Amino acid sequence: MENRMNRLIEQLKKNDLDSAFITSIANVFYLSNFYTDPHERLVAVYIDQTNNPVLIVPAMEMNDAKNAGWSFDMIGYHDHENVWELFFNHLKTFDKLPEVIGIEYDHLIVDRHQALKNILPHAQFKNTTNILNDLRVIKSKQEYTLLKQAAALADFGVKTGIEAIREGISELEIVAKIEYELKKQGVQQMSFATTVISGTKTASPHGVPSQTTIEKGDLVLFDLGVVFEGYCSDITRTVAFHSITDEQRKIYETVLEAEEKAIAAVEIGRSVGELDKIARDHIAAAGYGEYFTHRLGHGIGIDVHEFPSMHGENTLPLAEGMAFTIEPGIYVPEAGGVRIEDMVFVTKKGGESLTEYPKDLQIIK
Repeated sequence: MENRMNRLIEQLKKNDLDSAFITSIANVFYLSNFYTDPHERLVAVYIDQTNNPVLIVPAMEMNDAKNAGWSFDMIGYHDHENVWELFFNHLKTFDKLPEVIGIEYDHLIVDRHQALKNILPHAQFKNTTNILNDLRVIKSKQEYTLLKQAAALADFGVKTGIEAIREGISELEIVAKIEYELKKQGVQQMSFATTVISGTKTASPHGVPSQTTIEKGDLVLFDLGVVFEGYCSDITRTVAFHSITDEQRKIYETVLEAEEKAIAAVEIGRSVGELDKIARDHIAAAGYGEYFTHRLGHGIGIDVHEFPSMHGENTLPLAEGMAFTIEPGIYVPEAGGVRIEDMVFVTKKGGESLTEYPKDLQIIK
């Protein structure tokens, strides 16, 4: 935790920022080890170049923050109190008020930005989103271990869902089975809403589970992940129930080959965009280019979707310690859709797949 704050302070100095006011759940956790969903309440980490960090939390969560390891100053506020006045009174104990403050442009809402401007009318505000992205994009050994454990639980979730398939069972019943079994494994929350969709619904990349029942001849797509000690997992597998058409088989094999080619191409120094191009070119050569309608994947860590975005125009070079998904898909309205997704970690030797559930075509009888 302290090392992360020191690295942030180095970046504040390099970017001529005398302080940062961090409010997103993920970045507060990254800097404090305190993971909470504050709902409408403010939770924030404020830190300046002299390393005087303060954690702002609802008073009812102060003990939880301490138990998580926070040992620096804390502002705990009750619901009837003006947290901005309390924060300003804390700032007045410093030698001088901050003049250039880093904030997360992609998170801090206008109302809170205005509240900061009201108490610090002479301060300038600059974007720290890229700074924080750069800090978090390279995972430590500890983060690798947590991601690996989260991935194993995702594997278990897919296995559970596939074993639950039978004729007449609904998509939501399978979702319930998956999440029930994961709760028994100690999982407190999913990293996003569990997806189980079937039949032609699989042609929607963001299809929503319903009371639709599984029938013979359906493709069944699973997309799920868990949060394990603050770190997320994400996996997608597609199976066939009882039978599969020739076109569906071709689609499946094309997606699998595209995913495997992209994973095999992972190496330090190669650009993110090259991976997208490798998978996309393979799918296009098979005649399905127009049916691959999204980016190749996304970074993963504390957030299930985080930096970097794995799209074709991204020139960011891969570096050891990056973690992201590779998830090509083909979605044909009449035939259905197939997506295969794995979490990949960049090592000196290439890409290591953290999710390990088998990918060969399964026809469930």
